[in-house]
Amino acid sequence: MHPEEYTQCLKYGEYKLSSVLKVHNFAVSCLASHPRKDIVVTGSDDHLWKMWALPDGSIIMTGEGHTDWLSGCCFHPSGTQLITSSGDTTVRLWDLAKRACVLTLVEHTQAVWDCSWHSCGDFVASASMDNTSKIWDINSEKCKYTMYGHKDSVNSIEFLAFSNIVLTSSADKTLSLWDSRTGLRVYTFYGHLHSCNHATFNLKGDLIASCDSSGMMKLWDIRKSVPVLSVDAGPHPANQAVFDHTGQVVALASGDGSVKVLQVESGRQSSLRGHSGEVHSVGFHRRLKLLLSGGADGKVCLWK
Repeated sequence: MHPEEYTQCLKYGEYKLSSVLKVHNFAVSCLASHPRKDIVVTGSDDHLWKMWALPDGSIIMTGEGHTDWLSGCCFHPSGTQLITSSGDTTVRLWDLAKRACVLTLVEHTQAVWDCSWHSCGDFVASASMDNTSKIWDINSEKCKYTMYGHKDSVNSIEFLAFSNIVLTSSADKTLSLWDSRTGLRVYTFYGHLHSCNHATFNLKGDLIASCDSSGMMKLWDIRKSVPVLSVDAGPHPANQAVFDHTGQVVALASGDGSVKVLQVESGRQSSLRGHSGEVHSVGFHRRLKLLLSGGADGKVCLWK
């Protein structure tokens, strides 16, 4: 990387608290930025999801239907639909124009921890406490594949953009790559010593960031079997990791109440404090150049 580019990345990784939105009465468990608009969706332990305008936090709509806490939310690539996952064992598909749930996916036997859209918008992936993940065909409204292989709860799931590859993380301390066309596992990453809470791709799709219940964050070259960087952000759990659009900054949601901002090249880390309890979720809004965090205090912090 050119020195000037690296300096820009360092500057981009230096955030200050811009505003705090009190969005739920219970913990904010997940959040997702709209792919085209200045909008964010939050899911909560109050069984609701809410859609908010950025940066002022005015509410646009509320989704009711889940009967237990929400764990994941993800916009359709077009931004016209939303999927949510929940402790009630279901994944729900919401039509935002109709302001209604139009499909409920019900084959998991325990809580569903996460959900993800394929880039084409026709398939959804889900990860569950029942040790499985599933690929759903939205057009046929049926489960296409159930993916077996993890020995404990599957805690996160994500499609690689414009690809058939799916990434999962598990309480069995591993990450796995799967082929969504066959439902078969193609690779497993070993190295974490504790339950893996989350894993994600960078925008290019050549790096994976993963984090675990001890606060350890690892970066993996997708072509190699060993981590290229390990950063101890513990001892509290690291609940979620997310890359910024440059791929040079990773934000971690920490159990110590802070957001950890990590520089990929150097491993340098800083802490952002604005929540009064554990931070459950983080995300970036590229156009507004915002880092968002959701916490156990029911608040979303906007960092700029």
